[in-house]
Amino acid sequence: MRYRHLGRSGLKVTEITYGNWLTHGSQVEADVANACVRAALDGGITSFDTADTYANTKAEEVLGEALAGERRESLEIFTKVYFPTGPKGANDTGLSRKHIMESINGSLRRLKTDYVDLYQAHRYDYATPLEETMRAFADVVRAGKALYIGVSEWTAPQLREGAALAKDLGFGLISSQPQYSMLWRVIEDEVVPTSRELGISQIVWSPIAQGVLTGKYRPGQSAPEGSRATDTSGGQQMIKGWMRDEVLERVQQLKAIADELGLTMAQLAVAWVLANDNVAAALVGASRPEQVADNIKASGVELDADVLARIDAALGDVVERDPARTYDVSPKHRLT
Repeated sequence: MRYRHLGRSGLKVTEITYGNWLTHGSQVEADVANACVRAALDGGITSFDTADTYANTKAEEVLGEALAGERRESLEIFTKVYFPTGPKGANDTGLSRKHIMESINGSLRRLKTDYVDLYQAHRYDYATPLEETMRAFADVVRAGKALYIGVSEWTAPQLREGAALAKDLGFGLISSQPQYSMLWRVIEDEVVPTSRELGISQIVWSPIAQGVLTGKYRPGQSAPEGSRATDTSGGQQMIKGWMRDEVLERVQQLKAIADELGLTMAQLAVAWVLANDNVAAALVGASRPEQVADNIKASGVELDADVLARIDAALGDVVERDPARTYDVSPKHRLT
């Protein structure tokens, strides 16, 4: 397992990072979740990503239990704040000082730790002055409850403004957590160049496009039983944008490339995002331990320019590249 620096900081993270969105506390039972975390640890993963909103705080609890007994100094634990938690009252959401201060304490309790290595703004909050948010993060860092601060799905101008405020307050933004895959490249034109300039690197989610890039979904065929596309509790909604025959037909063309390289299609997809030098880590989740073991094998795989060009040709115009899509994903009003 290889490590990469997270942004312009001294913190190193495993380039394959385990994330428990859509799985722990919801899709899989605790014993399976524990087995997946153990598979990650056994494979050399030391970086783990979660959020307070995942399964309405249950995902943090499951991860905390799964990591109990591990040497804390040998782990990098990330969590996030923004989306509604608890009974979803007026202040149970957003990036106000009140919500951030209450949320970090809840996250630490559930994760069974005194601090998190990375605390992330899960979205941009249009309802709270950015200075209030950044001052609260500065106080969280000074209190030793988080070592570093990052964001998720912020636009390039938002990153620039946030980084400037952070610098004035005595800390730095070191990471951005956007969606990124062969099929979803909206960060490439604006977010990535700005991040390079600011000393921010990406921790990317959905590098396998919700499982579509594994090739298991075939054009004109029903989704496999038990797959994310059949999960009515949330997975089906997330994946539906890729479940078009024109996309699935293009994805099937990647199999020949993966086969030539001795990779599974999932490994090829993870290796592809890691080929971007602004990506520090690819987040992988799992509902079975063997999925973790499979994804880990993408660490250290290097794709040459010819392979990257062949992937581009195979996918053609089904790739989403519009940078405005990053702006679209942050709610413009407070959620309750």
